[in-house]
Amino acid sequence: MTISTNDRIQAVSLPNQSASWILKLTIGLIGMFAFLQVYSVQSILPVLMLDFMATEVQVGMLVGATVMAIALMSPFLGMLSDAVGRKSFIIGALLFLAIPTVMIAWSTDIGWMGFWRFMQGLSVPGITVVTIAYVGEEFEGKAVTDLMAYYVSGTVLGGFMGRFILGHLHEWVGWRTAYIIMAVVTAGAALWVAKTLPASRCFVANPNLKSSLQTLTEHMTNRYVVTACLLGACVLFSLVGCFTFINLHLAGSPYLLNTGQLANIFAVYLLGVVITPLSARLLQRFGAARTVIVAVILSMLGVLITKVTPLWGVVIGLAVMSSGVFITQSATISYIAVNVKKGRSLASGLYYMSYYAGGTVGAWLCGLAYAKGQWTMTVWLLLLVQVLALLVASFGMIKTPPRRRLE
Repeated sequence: MTISTNDRIQAVSLPNQSASWILKLTIGLIGMFAFLQVYSVQSILPVLMLDFMATEVQVGMLVGATVMAIALMSPFLGMLSDAVGRKSFIIGALLFLAIPTVMIAWSTDIGWMGFWRFMQGLSVPGITVVTIAYVGEEFEGKAVTDLMAYYVSGTVLGGFMGRFILGHLHEWVGWRTAYIIMAVVTAGAALWVAKTLPASRCFVANPNLKSSLQTLTEHMTNRYVVTACLLGACVLFSLVGCFTFINLHLAGSPYLLNTGQLANIFAVYLLGVVITPLSARLLQRFGAARTVIVAVILSMLGVLITKVTPLWGVVIGLAVMSSGVFITQSATISYIAVNVKKGRSLASGLYYMSYYAGGTVGAWLCGLAYAKGQWTMTVWLLLLVQVLALLVASFGMIKTPPRRRLE
């Protein structure tokens, strides 16, 4: 009797459906270290402006350089992983990430720091895109839901911890030494993953480039993929633009916050740990389109609140804004995961390419807006992009009746 590839995959995957706490911890740590470096520089932007005599646009593009690299590499690393494998790719990407992280400490000018920030971004899709593909292949049902919840929570925690750790380490030892410490910790994370992440048992190599290119062409005209990519671009445009230049706003008068205090502001990111499970319930009840529309409106409200003068009001605005973004991101990822059945790794790569391309453009355009009209001009630009997201969600996403599964 001949056993098909699909039958072999299903037979192997069934025993894996109960995820141990060590595996959950490992998946969460992978998500955390994937994003520990991406936005860490945001908490020290005012310091870098002084150290390198840089402009608002130049320091903003230190964030943009990393997300640009992630955007460029996401679809290609997804295709390469489909041909090579999963676990070794994740470990290699983490080890590679440690190299430019330590080299940032020896940056002599803003240009070299931007280069090493770009090199950091090259490794991130090897962690994010491949981990999502790994979980989808090795597990089913509740195990996938559990592991993805830990992964997303890890990414949120990493986004917060990178800014928080670097901001406070700068106060104690300076940002250059801080980056050396973060590089060592990242290398340690790679060793942990090598020890605890189970080897792939369901992976089937697909080295056929022609097949991948055909799938890529199909995705480019797939309504689900295109809509998710447009929303992803708007989401990270808003998040990067807001959380990059709010630092310059709060470092100036009347707030005059130092790097440690700016790092504490990013504690609002921890709301994502609570918001992510909540968004799953909203998706099940109302569907992706309605959930995204409400979330974008919530995010717009948060941006407007940041215009108030008291610091506590700005913090509330950031909390509301980021909550809307987390819900939108979770709904968009679920939308593409549920509706795209073929070439999921490549579809995820395209989504992340668009997502981070939006972040790159956000860092650049919001930098220009801030240089011209400070925080007020930045807020108006953010609201414009969020209106575009509303239009995409309203007219691009296929709506489902309440209390039904996502389309």
